[in-house]
Amino acid sequence: MKINDAIESFLTFLSAEKGDSKNTILAYEKDLLDFKKSLKKDEVKDLNSEDLSDYLCQLSDKKLKKATLVRKSMAIRGFYKYLKGEGLLNVNLADLPIPKTGRKLPTILSEEEINLLFSEPKNDTPKGALDSALLEVCYSCGLRVSELVNLRKDQINFKNGYIKVLGKGRKERIVPIGQEAIASILNYQEVYPFKNKSPLVFQNRDGKKVSRQYFFLELKKYAKLAHINKRISPHTLRHSFATRLLENGAQLRDVQELLGHSQIETTQIYTHVSRTLEQKDYDAHMKR
Repeated sequence: MKINDAIESFLTFLSAEKGDSKNTILAYEKDLLDFKKSLKKDEVKDLNSEDLSDYLCQLSDKKLKKATLVRKSMAIRGFYKYLKGEGLLNVNLADLPIPKTGRKLPTILSEEEINLLFSEPKNDTPKGALDSALLEVCYSCGLRVSELVNLRKDQINFKNGYIKVLGKGRKERIVPIGQEAIASILNYQEVYPFKNKSPLVFQNRDGKKVSRQYFFLELKKYAKLAHINKRISPHTLRHSFATRLLENGAQLRDVQELLGHSQIETTQIYTHVSRTLEQKDYDAHMKR
């Protein structure tokens, strides 16, 4: 297949199957056509990871912003992943380079650490049920702490497993909620001695909204009890949520929408976290 034809096929996939916006598709098209112009080949089967490396070197020489390099790199990586999934290209996606941004990588928790942390609250007590539900919903949905403590009951659809999140700029997004998070909310609603009929999901013993500070302090306490020696905050759960999605094959654009990021450059930091973890895992297994 010709590369130009493959690009058209990929853009159709983004529109018809993934439902990406017109602006997103136009951005992908521009980046991919620029990439194609840099190549001295026309067939998809001849593409390799070095083509992307050479292209990024050319862009670096033009003194482009690092965020631009990352965006173009992710567009091409998405294209390669699509081609591999269609059986049109045999390439190791882990070999594809990602430009360094120079940003400090966020702290994340491993799956083992998440399990240890979430096992600390005592679900059969009112306080433990509240804390468990806060942890589960924050992590399961990748919420900002402000979105978590302001979550209303009418924003949760238990039957279909999603919540409507009101994020920054009062922009609404739909986020799936896992069965464990749903179970924790139902347990909390059964165990907790509610004082009023507040529309908010999470309340303290006085029937008022749970504060950000409360969740921050309880999270730090449970992390200490679980012997997690990392600097942890509610945003650590959001970081962990995003990184886990990418590790399990989620597309960057999907993660951007779930997190409510207005710019994809903000989401791209998690691709670096994922690659760093892959390298550490590789190094650990290769030690002799």
